[in-house]
Amino acid sequence: MNPEPEIYFHVGLGKVASTWLQKKVFPKLKGLQYFGPHRYRKVKSLLPKAGSGKVLVSREFDRQLEEELRDFGQHYPRFRVVVIFRRHDEWIASQYRRYVKNGWLGTFSDFYDLESDQGFWKRKELDYRMKIETIERISGQKPVVLIYDDLKNDPRAFVAALADSLGVKPPARLFTGKVHASYSEKQLKVLQAFCRRFIGRVPQGKSNKLLHWLTYKPYWAVNHLVLYGASFWPVSWMSSDPLIPEGQLEAVRTHFAEDWKYIQTISQPID
Repeated sequence: MNPEPEIYFHVGLGKVASTWLQKKVFPKLKGLQYFGPHRYRKVKSLLPKAGSGKVLVSREFDRQLEEELRDFGQHYPRFRVVVIFRRHDEWIASQYRRYVKNGWLGTFSDFYDLESDQGFWKRKELDYRMKIETIERISGQKPVVLIYDDLKNDPRAFVAALADSLGVKPPARLFTGKVHASYSEKQLKVLQAFCRRFIGRVPQGKSNKLLHWLTYKPYWAVNHLVLYGASFWPVSWMSSDPLIPEGQLEAVRTHFAEDWKYIQTISQPID
């Protein structure tokens, strides 16, 4: 019988620097084998060949978290999850901006409706304690919990704490720049107005890579041209209404205050 590896599974929630970790940190950790998102679909055939050492698997999930954990657990019933959380109001705001960048036409209330739970994202998606309970139930172990603000405030200390929790050595050198460019509120407002007037429904992605490229990539290119041009758009030509009303974010922050305190109590300490 082949020896089993010690498996860590980074379930990267979107908009918490998952891409930066996958490209600039995980491949440089010393003392483990790393299987990134491009090899995730093949990982079930790769892990049996990994030996008895430490293995880190990484993939981004948001609403698919439980489904993907269950699928992974069918093949490897015991593994330890690594997960990073961001304060609820900041996280849902960043997710909404990401959707707007990709052509979302609706308002923030259409996207996340805290009061009546009729939004595209449901209230439960921000229930972090429930996510922790799901992770523990499926993986059989307590997860390594880290906080996004710690990464922003001190990337080197964050990576050192991450490496310590995995029992490996951090990279000798650390790239601390951004992997993806972020867009201003003005750019996103101009893009959303453009899409509402000229584009309408966003083309659906295709499982076939060629069909996906043919249907979605031209739309993606137009979006980015508009985002670039929006940098030069006069502010006086725009509505003064914010992309996300502050009162709605304040309501999210208040509603999940106790949930956030819970995450802070179980997170990995940062020296």
